[in-house]
Amino acid sequence: MSTSDRLIESTRELLWERGYVGTSPKAIQQRADAGQGSMYHHFGGKQDLALAAIERTAQEMRATAAKSFDGGGSAYARIEAYLRRERDVLRGCPIGRLTMDPDVIASDALRAPVDDTIDWLREQLAGIAEEGKEQGEFAPSLDAEEIAATIVATVQGGYVLARASGSPAAFDAGVRGLLSLLAPAA
Repeated sequence: MSTSDRLIESTRELLWERGYVGTSPKAIQQRADAGQGSMYHHFGGKQDLALAAIERTAQEMRATAAKSFDGGGSAYARIEAYLRRERDVLRGCPIGRLTMDPDVIASDALRAPVDDTIDWLREQLAGIAEEGKEQGEFAPSLDAEEIAATIVATVQGGYVLARASGSPAAFDAGVRGLLSLLAPAA
């Protein structure tokens, strides 16, 4: 792994663990086993490095979600695959956690990949829900954009509840409840 990649990966981990303020250049350098000169050779500063890390995290999250969305099957089956895919629930969502970081939200540059990823996720889910309506799988009255927002809220809220309780049970219960509401009528 190149020094640049080690710096980005270290920053990704630290942002997830500590947030932007808690991620110091020194901590990044120590975790990446890179010197200060190397860091500033590849990146203009902490914000540039954080942006590269957030963008990589966003790309990874989209690629992982796309596997569920593109996996074939009914609309319900693809939504179910997304909701039930393996996650480190107690660690939380690396993108969702950034929405709670005031320094990320205050920066248009750092917030942009977070917003774009959440928007992309809602668009993908709304498209799948719309397909389900068109195929008669979901009720015609279902609002695809509202369902997409509900799915994202269930996942993000599930992470919060699981972390608060120290157990993935709350996440799993939210997923089961949402899937039972979406289940096609027999």
